[in-house]
Amino acid sequence: MTKPKVFVTRLIPEVGLRDVRAFCEADVWTEELPPPRDVILDRVRGVEGILSLLTDRIDAEVMDAAGSDLKVISNYAVGYDNVDIPAATARGVPVGNTPGVLTDTTADFAFALLMAAARRIVEGDKFTRAGKWKTWGPTLLLGGDVTSATLGIVGFGRIGKGMAKRAQGFDMRVLYHDPLCRDDLYAAQIGARCVDLDALLRESDFVSLHTPLNQNTYHLIDADALSKMKPTAVLINTARGPIVDHDALYRALRTGTIGYAALDVTEPEPIPADSPLLSLDNIIIAPHIASASVATRGKMAQMAAANLIAGLRGDRLPNCVNPAVYER
Repeated sequence: MTKPKVFVTRLIPEVGLRDVRAFCEADVWTEELPPPRDVILDRVRGVEGILSLLTDRIDAEVMDAAGSDLKVISNYAVGYDNVDIPAATARGVPVGNTPGVLTDTTADFAFALLMAAARRIVEGDKFTRAGKWKTWGPTLLLGGDVTSATLGIVGFGRIGKGMAKRAQGFDMRVLYHDPLCRDDLYAAQIGARCVDLDALLRESDFVSLHTPLNQNTYHLIDADALSKMKPTAVLINTARGPIVDHDALYRALRTGTIGYAALDVTEPEPIPADSPLLSLDNIIIAPHIASASVATRGKMAQMAAANLIAGLRGDRLPNCVNPAVYER
């Protein structure tokens, strides 16, 4: 029996990739960097499935290049802003993602960034490695307290709630803002309060972003938003880079409008080597690794493979972001 042809845009953990290879005739891009646009357009021709990453723009042109045999797009990520969902739905192609599995891993990392920024851990490491540590000093690298501080969470979904859960261990006051801001059972249980964005920005010592990227959240944190934050405030972003206006963030950090930032995502990715943000000491920039634990990335690979194989079989995807395709 002929196996269905698929294009996998990058090496994913073997625990998922072996399932793909067992069921499919898999063309896997093995280079470290994402496949260029022309390569994607060429390699998808005639395939029945695409397993993509956030770095790959899967739009109508790619779908049309694949042709009428395309049955499924499986995105190795929770987010799917790299895939043109309306275009896929119009073509009857289900799109899968990998939700839930990285909630705790990402929340752990976001809180790690919060603590590292508050206590200036990365600065301290650089200070020591540069040979500047001469003695204990009462004013050396003073940071902010986490315990009893106010945490503002923008986006109160799974990861936002995970962040709030971790805050409970530090007796933090939790505020949250969400487009669907309403009475939330978990929020009520922990005493978190739903507020408008302006109030959250004004009152929070730490602002952590956990909202999806869409037309309403693009540059949500701009110069105006940053101007409303405390001069000692810390901004944490583990969501999507374009939610923050990086030019405005640079000015805010350089002029003391806010105190610190900790980013796992940037605009663009990777951040250019000449970005002015890299010249600042009061920022931490990680290379998009919030979900990078062995267990989590492996489970994501298994989920992406399961979505891909289900679509190729004509079965409903275990995790489908455009279920309207099944109503056609």
